[in-house]
Amino acid sequence: MLRKTRNCLTTAAVALTLGLAAPASATEDYGLPSLTGSSQAITGEEFRLGRAWLRQFRARTPSWQDPIAQEYVESLVSRLLPHSGLTDSNTVVTLVDNRALNAFAVPGGVIGVNAGLFAFASEEDAVASVLAHELGHLSQRHYSRGQARAEQTQLPAMAAMLAGMLIAASGGGDAGIAAAMGSQAAFIQDQLAYSRRFEQEADRLGLQTMVQAGFDPDAMVRMFRAMQRQVSLQGGNPPEFLLTHPLTESRISDAESRASQLEPARPREGDPIYHLVRARALLAVNQRDPQQAATRLAQDDAPPEARRYLDALITAHHGQTDSALGQLDSLARELPDLALLPVSAAEVAFKAGRYDDAIERSRRLLRLMPGHMPATRILGEALLQRDPNEAYRVLHELSNRRPEDPQVFTLLAEAAGRSGREAWGHLARAEHMQLTGEIDRAIRQLDVARRVAEQSGATNALARIEQRREDFVGYRETMEKF
Repeated sequence: MLRKTRNCLTTAAVALTLGLAAPASATEDYGLPSLTGSSQAITGEEFRLGRAWLRQFRARTPSWQDPIAQEYVESLVSRLLPHSGLTDSNTVVTLVDNRALNAFAVPGGVIGVNAGLFAFASEEDAVASVLAHELGHLSQRHYSRGQARAEQTQLPAMAAMLAGMLIAASGGGDAGIAAAMGSQAAFIQDQLAYSRRFEQEADRLGLQTMVQAGFDPDAMVRMFRAMQRQVSLQGGNPPEFLLTHPLTESRISDAESRASQLEPARPREGDPIYHLVRARALLAVNQRDPQQAATRLAQDDAPPEARRYLDALITAHHGQTDSALGQLDSLARELPDLALLPVSAAEVAFKAGRYDDAIERSRRLLRLMPGHMPATRILGEALLQRDPNEAYRVLHELSNRRPEDPQVFTLLAEAAGRSGREAWGHLARAEHMQLTGEIDRAIRQLDVARRVAEQSGATNALARIEQRREDFVGYRETMEKF
């Protein structure tokens, strides 16, 4: 088993992993390419390989299991996506429990974000600039275009290159790069220049996406400058994002020139939601010393609501549940449009073992916002302690809406077991296993589920198990390409 990652790679990592020293070509045309005759939709092969890659990635990396942050990032991607040029919105977001500044995208619409990105970026528009850049890589199909070029030089197929990315992302370092790139010096030199072009294409499309989605394009330039300062302060040791996204002065100047020609978005006055999510990220990366999170938030002049929110979370962290709930309820009354506040209170109540309170708070919010993912998940988890049958109903419906969410299937398996649905419980455990890269164990778990379903006469479960076994075998065949 490879050790857990501290590196994440991007869609264009085939070229970018070795793109740090590439000289910019004076003759390159950095305008967005014409894609006439090729589709910007995610292809079936890209989708299958991307999802298989994600399962392997989950098996090797710690996930940031925060449904509130997950819902926020997904909403941010949804806001950017219609303007990104992607004609297929079938994307999946994965959050990584890592303090390093990083985000990545791979074929098939997989977008990953480290908790450290939020810790670094003091404004929402800066995070939006990173996500817009990653969507630019996907919409311009940089991986596929890089692969087409690789085929001309007889390098491995897409799956082999993704395998090298996986090794590098999981801590294999140079071995992963070698697996992905081979050792042909002429090819490597050729790819270095090509990666520089991909980066500027993604920047330019990202800037357009930001403006059309209502974000300030100058935030991309501010983010670049902040990364430059970090490199300087750390003695030339770049953030992980820059290891796969080479940043040069010419690239910054190009982005600055482009941004100056675009109309900046009007700031959303009085909406502190980004800063509240950032508070959660800072707490996640400073679990051992929560006060460091509060210090960082204050240093960056975050809105007072965000500082009060973080103080409430720290208070709950120290076991002072009544005080924390009082603070969160007060904030919720002042900011009634932010669902994040009442769902945070429900989360605090649940973690303190106040299950009835968590259920009531979740249901109250769901009456106002039916289907709200974090509230639904907290409700299902709290109901496990009070009404397993109802918990199963809630979590089963959530799993239908979120078939790529491993944590939901963990909870669903528990609800099935507690409510006497043994076959369905084994099936849910199998789903969790296949989503986290344990495909062989998942297939064995399905065999157990089938035996239990046959013995108990659960014909509906048996039909579903047989269908999923066929799917799982297909997943295994795709994963074996790595």
